[in-house]
Amino acid sequence: MGKSGGGGWKGNPELSIGYFELRYYYIKRAQGLDADLWFPLPAPFCLLTLLLPPRSPGAPISPAEPISQAYSLALYMQKNTSTLLQTYLQYQGSPFSDPGFSAPELQLSSLPPAAVSFKTWHALDDGERLGHAQGAFLALTQHLQLVGDDQRDLNPGSPILLAQLGAARLRAQGLLGNMAAIMTALGLPIPPEEDTLGVVPFGASAFERKCRGYVVTREYGHWTDRAVRDLALLKAKYPG
Repeated sequence: MGKSGGGGWKGNPELSIGYFELRYYYIKRAQGLDADLWFPLPAPFCLLTLLLPPRSPGAPISPAEPISQAYSLALYMQKNTSTLLQTYLQYQGSPFSDPGFSAPELQLSSLPPAAVSFKTWHALDDGERLGHAQGAFLALTQHLQLVGDDQRDLNPGSPILLAQLGAARLRAQGLLGNMAAIMTALGLPIPPEEDTLGVVPFGASAFERKCRGYVVTREYGHWTDRAVRDLALLKAKYPG
């Protein structure tokens, strides 16, 4: 990580951060499936779910249904990612809040970047595509928890930012659950949940924590954009 202060932008902040327990919000599905839906659905989705006829216990799970649910959630998330990033930057002060601020060279070794060449992305098979998304959103749920904790300390009087970070984490958890449902329907193994953060650097400066939060909120948007494209491809491949 670059040194704390106004000019410390160079370098790669390879920060190791401790594990924070994830808290899941479960809404029981009315279709009779064993899987739970791991995000608070908007009212129209809840109503639609309740109106669907129950599935017979032995009926096979079609991948089209969880793909469609995941795609709808990813589109919903995509509408809010730029707002989250801009709100985050606004509360961090200069240089973060300066007009046109961008620091693409900042990365976290504990968070995989979403950027990939189109050729590589298009050549991925279903398991690779979903596995990459699973790993990314698992890491994002843990990192968003950390960023929320950092901001409660750095910006305790920012309820709007804290609420947006909390909502983003819950939606990331929801998409993570939907990805698992898709993998189950396709007969693919679900990767075990891992601690992606590692050991928390409790001595990290305020500037380092602000940099970390910037990378997390930026990559949350990039991974959401990639998830929309991933799921659009799967939706076309497995129509309902």
